[in-house]
Amino acid sequence: MAEVATLFRRELASYFATPLAYVFVAMFLALAAAFAFYLGGFYERGQADLRPFFQFHPWLYLFLVPAVSMRLWAEERKSGTIELLMTLPVTLWQAVLGKFLAAWAFLAIALGLSFPMWLTVNYLGDPDNGVILAAYLGSLLMAGGFLAVGACMSALTRNQVVAFILTVVVCLGLLLAGFPMVLDAFRGWAPAALTDAVASLSFLSHFESISKGVVDLRDLLYFLMTIAAWLYATALVLEMKKAD
Repeated sequence: MAEVATLFRRELASYFATPLAYVFVAMFLALAAAFAFYLGGFYERGQADLRPFFQFHPWLYLFLVPAVSMRLWAEERKSGTIELLMTLPVTLWQAVLGKFLAAWAFLAIALGLSFPMWLTVNYLGDPDNGVILAAYLGSLLMAGGFLAVGACMSALTRNQVVAFILTVVVCLGLLLAGFPMVLDAFRGWAPAALTDAVASLSFLSHFESISKGVVDLRDLLYFLMTIAAWLYATALVLEMKKAD
């Protein structure tokens, strides 16, 4: 794992080499706080918890995470540095994993910097910190799922804008998979097993379960397997592009 760790450190440092990282973090924190206080009724609810804060994370990630992931491979392919990367003493899988973990760590830093919200609810009341910790875990896993999808979409194209749009579309589908309007489209003709399978793909339902403090092994496995599957797809796409 030494090669992965080296690539991880290099990629993570590159995020903070430009002002874009700081703009992203500031935007995420500002939007998350604004949604929690103004749309989520943080004070009006009269409850000491972070439910209004976390309920908007899926929709924030829908646009902010693709903005991070779109450059993972599209920029490498457009600039031609992907050929240089492949000549380094790292395997394709090590490169995929190192770049993904660096981007995920960057998102974790952005999420972790929201800790003043946690301090605020503890100052105002007596929240269930176990539930809040579980919600942070669920949010981080969901961000990883979005990011893995984005990595695959970024590997498909040289154009970062196209990668961004593709990631938003796929992630939106994964978010809405459990909604009644989506399931109704399947119930008319598909067997119940297929409808249940579509419902089980929903990022939203798995995240909401964890954010309520119910850390079910099935939800954890769902996110971890989703991340692994999309990273595997990313490696396959890069392998095919390299063959071209």
